[in-house]
Amino acid sequence: MSKNILVAPLNWGLGHATRCIPIIRALETEGFTPILASDGVALEILCKEFPQLQAIALPSYHIEYPKNGSFFKLKMLANSPKMVSAILSEKKRIKKIIKEYDISGVISDNRLGVRNKKIPSVFITHQLNVMTGNTTWLTSKMHQYIIKKYDECWVPDVNTIPNLTGKLGHLEEDIKTVKYIGPLSRLHRKPLEKKYDLMVILSGPEPQRTFLEEKLIVELENYVGDVIFIKGKIEAKQIIETKNNITFYNYMNSEELENSFNESELILCRSGYTTVMDLAQLEKKAFFIPTPGQYEQEYLAKKYKQEGLVPYCKQEKFKIGKLSKVELHKGLKDFNTKIDWKVLFEIFEKK
Repeated sequence: MSKNILVAPLNWGLGHATRCIPIIRALETEGFTPILASDGVALEILCKEFPQLQAIALPSYHIEYPKNGSFFKLKMLANSPKMVSAILSEKKRIKKIIKEYDISGVISDNRLGVRNKKIPSVFITHQLNVMTGNTTWLTSKMHQYIIKKYDECWVPDVNTIPNLTGKLGHLEEDIKTVKYIGPLSRLHRKPLEKKYDLMVILSGPEPQRTFLEEKLIVELENYVGDVIFIKGKIEAKQIIETKNNITFYNYMNSEELENSFNESELILCRSGYTTVMDLAQLEKKAFFIPTPGQYEQEYLAKKYKQEGLVPYCKQEKFKIGKLSKVELHKGLKDFNTKIDWKVLFEIFEKK
């Protein structure tokens, strides 16, 4: 009989959910039955991609983003009691779900309460070190402590130089259970004709997503060229609007997104790691605007600029003319890694 595997991404923007899509597809190909679990937009996007699969709502972590990015750490600290409570509730819920749905293994993408000692439990993260400014040492140690509770930790990167995550995904002392599986992307290169000069794709938590959307719409009034603008708002119905040289979408499914990336000359987006993996897979040139106060995105943006790959600037300083800097950068490249899913999923045969 097919084994049921619970796949549970964190609801923080769309990145954790979308990078689980190739894993879910691979589970189906290898004869497993994936069961989806999350909350909010993360669960919504997976349900749109896999309407045939069972989906379960988990407790929300109540992640709230401040209007001022410089207060990010304080906001997270203030919300930590609610997050801890949600994680404890999640752990109890997972115990019941495992019994009720006959779960044979779990894959948690940064959901800290999704694990169980009785069945193989996998944790997915690109942050073995968690950047939080002057408290990075503490948050990293805490995260590594949690990682060690799982049977395996899958890092979607390579364990060689060059790599995509830098200090985020590589430690001075290795954790034995860590496996570098190579970058994950649901998208593929296609030889399509250019349709757009610029593709804008937004993601991430509110209210910063909306702030950037509003700023870019104003800036694009001075842009000469065809633009496709994907807002990253997961809603019940897809909405398409055209204003002058810009075509707006509230969201796209994987196939539509894949085509739009391949049809676009240049990408303007956040420096979230899932987007980075997509850009590397597609070998597209880009310009990054990190989410204000999000240390991980700021670190990645600085890393790629220093390596001469992708330019960036702070959200409040962005002007459309800065896109000209892209020509001076090489762009991200595909590592051409191939995941042996059959070998990777052997963990679910062990217990």
